[in-house]
Formats: sequence, C-alpha cells, structure tokens
Amino acid sequence: MTAPHTPIVPSKAFAGKSGLSDYGDFCMQVDSIVGQVRSALENAGCAENTLLIFTADNGCSPAANTSRLESKGHFPSAGRRGYKADAYDGGHRVPFLACWPARVAPGSKEDDPICLTDLYATCAEIVGAPIADNAAEDSASILPLLEGKNPSAPTHEAIVHHSIEGAFAIRQGKWKLIVSPGSGGWSAPKTPQAIKQGLPPVQLFDVVADPAEKRNLQAQHPEIVKRLQALLERYKTSGRSVPAKRA
Repeated sequence: MTAPHTPIVPSKAFAGKSGLSDYGDFCMQVDSIVGQVRSALENAGCAENTLLIFTADNGCSPAANTSRLESKGHFPSAGRRGYKADAYDGGHRVPFLACWPARVAPGSKEDDPICLTDLYATCAEIVGAPIADNAAEDSASILPLLEGKNPSAPTHEAIVHHSIEGAFAIRQGKWKLIVSPGSGGWSAPKTPQAIKQGLPPVQLFDVVADPAEKRNLQAQHPEIVKRLQALLERYKTSGRSVPAKRA
C-alpha cells in the first residue's frame, strides 16, 4: 500500500477516527485494509497456508507532524531515537508481523535482528528456488525464525543501515556504530549542526541497554569502533554482507 505515505489522505470513513490527526486516521485505514486482506484469505479458504506479512520500509516520517502526535502522548518511534531518513533506530526499526497458521506458531516472537532484504532469500527457500551467487547479496532466509527452530547462530553477522544523507551505520549484536556525528537525516542534530557542536565523527551505542541511543560510547570502546568500521569496509569492498555460497 502507498498509505500511510504522503499525501496523507484518509478516506471519509476514517476521518477523525483516531482522535490524534489525519495521519492517525490514515494508519487506522491501513489496519482496516490489512483486516480485509486477512478476511479475503479466509473466505477463499487459503489462509491456513498463506504467509501474510505486515511491515514497513522505514520509520514514521516527520511529514506525519510527529511533534503534534507526541504532544498527544503518541510516540511513533516507541522510545527509539529519530524518524524516517535518520541513521538512528527510529528511522529503521519497524514492526514485522507474520501470520502463517500452518507453519508459524501464533503469538511466537523472535528477537534476532532481521532486514527486509531477507524476504528474497526467505521466499526462495520456501518455494525451493536457487539463488545465484551474484544475487541477493544482503539477503538471508528467516524461514527458521518463522518456524521457531531457534538456530544456534544469528541470521546475520551484522546488518548495515544507510541514512538519506548517505551516512552508514552497522549493527552487530548489541552494538551499533553510526559513521556520522549527527542523525544523518532530518532530525537534530543534522550533520552541519553536529560538526559545529564539535561532536565526535562516529557514534557507538549499546542499543540493548540504551535503546534510545542517548549515550555515545565511542570514546569508551575504541576497539569496538575499530572492529565495526573494519567489518563495514569489508562489506563495502566485497559488495555483500552474506556469503556468496549459501548453505
């Protein structure tokens, strides 16, 4: 769906429904449409063995008038820092809900970080299609996670982020390195502001202990900064973050 992207134009049936804003109304319309899709699958008799995924490609856009939403007690990033376009988690961390009664246990949850690029390899594994060595360079199948098989190793060695300004970030385990002194996007501090403030050129966060990314630990852990920078450069040089030869 294009909703709830701009232009923010909820239908008359949803105008004013949320009590928050036209963006809130638009999101309610999206929820309703997802319900219609689910109902259509059930009515067609194919819901049991259909994988239905609900997710988004980025965090909430400032175009939603996020300051207004926050003033009413609604925080689209759920305590994460930043919004769409930023290198912070508010720009990239999104809901990912999967319904597949035949193979996904209802109410199950996984904490292993994944990326939307993984849908390619996942769909390939589901249908038994091979992936060429020079294709889907950042895609890893999450089918074991969906089926609750609890693989011994994380799906990804690390996950790369990218802001609208071109600022890279890399997440490995609890650590996230942002190669920028600021948000890399539209939130404060923007890059010129961060440089003027004399902020460090990189940011390192323990996103488990500090999900709001408030405490930059780059000075305390230079060895982690160095390791993550080297890993990011390896990915850039090789042009991929998953092995060419898949198991």
